[in-house]
Amino acid sequence: MVSTIERDAGTRRVPWLSMGSLLLCLFLAAVDQTVVATATPTIVGELNGLESVSWLVTAFSLTSGIVSPLYGKLSDMYGRRRLYLSAIVLFLLGSALCGLAQTMGQLIAFRAFQGIGAGGLMVLTLAISADIATPRERAKFQGLFGAVIGVAAVVGPVIGGYLTEHISWRWIFYINLPLGAVALAVAFAVLRLPRRTSPHRIDWLGAALISGVLTCLTLFASWGGTTYAWSSPVVLGLGAGAVLLTVLFVLVERRAEEPVLPLGLFRDRTFTIATAAVVLMATGLVGAATFLPLFLQLAGGASASNSGLLLLPLMAGMIVASAVAGRLVTRLGTYKWVVVSGAGLAAVAGFLLSTMGLGTGAVTSGVYMVLFGAGLGMVLQNLMLAVQVSAPAADRGAATSVVSFARNVGAAVGVAVLGGVFSGRLGPGEAAVDPGSVGAMSESARLAFADAIGGVFLWIAPILLAGGVLLTCLRNVRLHRDT
Repeated sequence: MVSTIERDAGTRRVPWLSMGSLLLCLFLAAVDQTVVATATPTIVGELNGLESVSWLVTAFSLTSGIVSPLYGKLSDMYGRRRLYLSAIVLFLLGSALCGLAQTMGQLIAFRAFQGIGAGGLMVLTLAISADIATPRERAKFQGLFGAVIGVAAVVGPVIGGYLTEHISWRWIFYINLPLGAVALAVAFAVLRLPRRTSPHRIDWLGAALISGVLTCLTLFASWGGTTYAWSSPVVLGLGAGAVLLTVLFVLVERRAEEPVLPLGLFRDRTFTIATAAVVLMATGLVGAATFLPLFLQLAGGASASNSGLLLLPLMAGMIVASAVAGRLVTRLGTYKWVVVSGAGLAAVAGFLLSTMGLGTGAVTSGVYMVLFGAGLGMVLQNLMLAVQVSAPAADRGAATSVVSFARNVGAAVGVAVLGGVFSGRLGPGEAAVDPGSVGAMSESARLAFADAIGGVFLWIAPILLAGGVLLTCLRNVRLHRDT
């Protein structure tokens, strides 16, 4: 539904102001997923707590993923405006508390709190964009959202490193406050969305079960092969717990009066195919983001502190392709063959990445990364469009949250599966070598690591190809110029 203020305005100024607020909030939430990476050594030096440092990222991603389905459903039930404004406030409060943290335990707790607000921003910005734009216009804005996420992934570590070096690590959180305040003021002033006042019953049991599934998957991916062996009772128990909770969730949602994730959405072929494809595409993206920096360090001797910049060609491809693909879909009025072509391009690029060795030059690897990023950029945000178009307007928030959840599942499962492939291709001697000590590694060890990473991309390529084949089964839906 197009909001009243934007239908009556007779000008494009108000929609673009609204979209500007949404884009800024999405940028802040996305940046905070990666901004702590380059600041971590300084934070550990000041607050100690090295043994729990991984939770700086895990706590944020876990809580943001857990609340996503709940934000989506609540926004369908009660309207999105107040929830969106509340999410901004929670995110800003969490940012302020992170900057004030005096111990590692406090910082982790405040990062988890910050994630609660960020999860709402990630889901509600995309759901609101579907409310205030027609289906064809939506494709253009989804392209911009994809570009913003790509930019955030690149500049997050850069911003974190710069602020930490020149001011203080605390400013990686404080900087959110003035920017977020601008987004809050704009949203409060110009964003007008329908309110829903009919009585509802919140599906708390379903929300708890889906939260348990994501928690098990996240810990399974975070602990497996690092904190605990893959064959350990803890990791196996987490895997079994994820399966069991998923079964219970389906049983509960089938009987719930107002399920947090309406299973009826999956009766639509487009919705089901697009959601499954998101899982496969997210697996490919997280695999590249995890293993490409390691390869470039081994092949080119680059420092780990530049890991964000190492992915610049990948993210540049995503940013440009996402924006261009969004405009192309707006012009064509259909998205099917754009996403199929993107998945095919990403699969080909994945195969090209698997051929890289220690002798591969920076230009060659950069071209492969650009192609890989371009393919994913053509797909990911347009799959969000496909899901939103296929879902009834009353379930649009829940449908949007499904995509966010599918990305988290793809990332968690992808880390586990591809990490297992990587470890399995290393011999016992190489597996014990610290890949961070590039200069001290023997030539044979470097070759073994490069071969193992090539094996990872040999898995990524068919995973993405499977996604492309799946997407050919989409209906060739024509996007209307009205809502």
